[in-house]
Amino acid sequence: MLTFLATVGRAALALFSQCGRIVLFLGDVLRHTFHPPWYGRQILNQFIQIGYFSLPVVGLTAIFTGMVLALQSYTGFSRFSAESAVATVVVLSMTRELGPVLAGLMVAGRVGAAMAAEIGTMRVTEQIDALSMLSTHPLKYLVVPRLIAGALMLPLLVVIADIIGVMGGYSVGVYKLGFNAANYLDQTWRYLEMNDVISGVIKASCFGLIISLMGCYHGYYSNRGAEGVGRATTNAVVSASILILFMNYALTILLFEK
Repeated sequence: MLTFLATVGRAALALFSQCGRIVLFLGDVLRHTFHPPWYGRQILNQFIQIGYFSLPVVGLTAIFTGMVLALQSYTGFSRFSAESAVATVVVLSMTRELGPVLAGLMVAGRVGAAMAAEIGTMRVTEQIDALSMLSTHPLKYLVVPRLIAGALMLPLLVVIADIIGVMGGYSVGVYKLGFNAANYLDQTWRYLEMNDVISGVIKASCFGLIISLMGCYHGYYSNRGAEGVGRATTNAVVSASILILFMNYALTILLFEK
């Protein structure tokens, strides 16, 4: 019994210790974010890496999600003669939940892993130490541009994903399920509110910050060797995905609870 309690205690202490290190790391990064110099070329490069190169995977995820959502909604609502609600369910589900969450998870798998691997490799090959020797702060040069790009580009990706997902639902609803195109669009616009889109954008900004933070943190503090870089990459994706799901629940309560 004492061995079990000791194991649980060590795990809890390790978890709290890790959370504390992440909070301190975030505080240090934010302190450098609002003080010059800012590396504009690095920020622009991260805009391209996170935003532009993530468009294909986010777009494919969104369009198939919208199509499947329309099919499943129609199957369920047809039992209650409520097929007209399919368009409303698709647009609200995409803008409020599925767009931000699925885009965040896909970007975490693509970008978070790449960040951890890149920075972890720089740690292993002592390039981060070389930056310090050149009077360039590693956090300001490596981490700050990624956090800025993640927080700004993921909302844009989510807006695009919302549009593509609604288009996917529209194509299935009109061309497969036989809905009238004008009625489908009317149902889509009638029940969509600006708050639904804004809430998804707020979630996306938080998710982008989480993805960049986890990727940079695990890469920055990765252990020496290829095994340490691999472990950092895995931890970055897993921790970012878990935090995205947790933050989604917390933000949903904050934004929609009345």
